[in-house]
Amino acid sequence: MRMRRLLPLFLLPGLLTAVQANPYETTLKNGLRLIVKEDRRAPTAAQMVWYRIGSMDEVDGASGVAHVLEHMMFKGTPSVGPGEFNKRVSAAGGRDNAFTSRDYTAYFQQVPKEKLPEMMQLEADRMRHLNVDPKEFAQEIKVVMEERRMRTDDNPQAKLFEQMNAVAFQAHPYRRPIIGWMNDLENMTAADARAWYDTWYVPNNAYVVITGDVDHKEVFALAEKYYGGLEGRALPARKPQTEPAQDGTRRVNVKAPAELPVLIMAYKAPVLRDADKDSDPYALEMLAAILDGHDAARFNKKLVREDKVALSVGIGYDSTARGPGMIYLHGSPSEGRTVADLEAALRAEITRIQQDGVSEQELKRAKAQLVAGQVYKLDSMFGQAMEIGQTESAGIPYQKIDRMLEKLQQVSAAEVQAVAKKYFKDDTLTIGVLEPQPLDGKPRRAAVATRH
Repeated sequence: MRMRRLLPLFLLPGLLTAVQANPYETTLKNGLRLIVKEDRRAPTAAQMVWYRIGSMDEVDGASGVAHVLEHMMFKGTPSVGPGEFNKRVSAAGGRDNAFTSRDYTAYFQQVPKEKLPEMMQLEADRMRHLNVDPKEFAQEIKVVMEERRMRTDDNPQAKLFEQMNAVAFQAHPYRRPIIGWMNDLENMTAADARAWYDTWYVPNNAYVVITGDVDHKEVFALAEKYYGGLEGRALPARKPQTEPAQDGTRRVNVKAPAELPVLIMAYKAPVLRDADKDSDPYALEMLAAILDGHDAARFNKKLVREDKVALSVGIGYDSTARGPGMIYLHGSPSEGRTVADLEAALRAEITRIQQDGVSEQELKRAKAQLVAGQVYKLDSMFGQAMEIGQTESAGIPYQKIDRMLEKLQQVSAAEVQAVAKKYFKDDTLTIGVLEPQPLDGKPRRAAVATRH
């Protein structure tokens, strides 16, 4: 764990909080948090603006509005015309994009460091001055509907994953797809997008992460200049939405044109709430790495290469989220094998760990893979900003990132065996199966299971 030393207190007009060692942090009077990570390795800078609003904050009948608003954020303000945002970033020699998740919506630009002030000005402008023009909306909602058709309706494994989540979660908003149900998109209006923007796109519901070859004091001053004049606003109360306990296996079958069947087995699992006190999510991360963390991991070695029961197989688990967690086993059976064969094989591998545990050697290798992946992820300006932003989005302070890695390295073989016994139970299992139908000649992606 890196040692952080306290620095002298720096105060700028309009800034409220003390500055600590790299990363540096402050909060403007309007509630906007600013986190700056200085990294001098290259003369570039990345800015990411994170809004604490995602698809889980939507209501029935309005699914997809968070993602639609993300699209509308590029449609201009009184001072920046439609599509001009991207053009300015490109002209500055940079790249930009945005993405919506269940838990947050984020926007980023990576540019030469001297162009950072312009990027901050652009983001501050659209944070409170967005045009939601009905004509622009009418065009963009068509783009989003086509995106849904391409990514979900014409993608068999994505359709399966969507339907399975709708069954696995009954009360929690995670049951709705991020992109929205088609019927909701068809009935969405510019007024719906405008209301979402006016309610949630305020500085006190956002935080800005900046990494790169920058001086934090200069960035703080720029933040006050560009973001400081934006007014905050009281946010609606967010009521807790707790998923009821699952008391039995649920199953869903989806029929779609595809070449191969797909199996997904999803178990309810915990996520991190306290980076110091929690232990099971770290053990589950390690279990996932042992099963599917590298080419010689158990699933690929046993089920694909040795037994040849699976054409592809894997595991998906994210220990950080605002809502409830799931751990997914997924795969496609080999030619001549069935979904039932693959399900039995996956169950057998889990049972083997439940009964026999894991070896210290494979645990050591899994830890090395996880640490290497973490180091690689933080080797870029964008990767560092993503790590900080995603950790914060789950309600975990970014200062705990080192502690989380430390806790991963402390996981024991006994803890891995214990979580395998504790969470892989049929009462919390939802099974999704894609039943291939004859191909209709339309271009589509091959139905091979992927990690979502």
